[in-house]
Amino acid sequence: MKHMWTDDPTRPTNKRAAERRILSLPARLTWKDQRGTPRFASVVTRDVSEFGVYVECPSPVSIPPYRLVQFQIEPGAREAGLPDTLKGRILSAVYRVTPRTGSGRPGLALRLMVEPRRRVQRVEPTRATA
Repeated sequence: MKHMWTDDPTRPTNKRAAERRILSLPARLTWKDQRGTPRFASVVTRDVSEFGVYVECPSPVSIPPYRLVQFQIEPGAREAGLPDTLKGRILSAVYRVTPRTGSGRPGLALRLMVEPRRRVQRVEPTRATA
């Protein structure tokens, strides 16, 4: 039995808005728990893009999906070629929580709350005829 969704060669395989790079850098998450107490965790990036990052946590953390967190690459670990959006402290939203990955560590997928670069298109003025 053929499945239509697997046999369509025109179907795009990657719907990402930005290229994802495999990068392992130390980083830090800061957030407030449900009681408003500030919390933080040291994490390691696994892949990064201009609009998102996936991190693994060496120790278990209790961050629910959709929680806003501050994400920051450790200053001494910055690499050349790192997207500009990942420089400094970035407000991010947790959009996926992975209990354990292949390495046995929990992981978090973060959506960086940055404004996408807008591509300016030149539009020729049209004349109105009445």
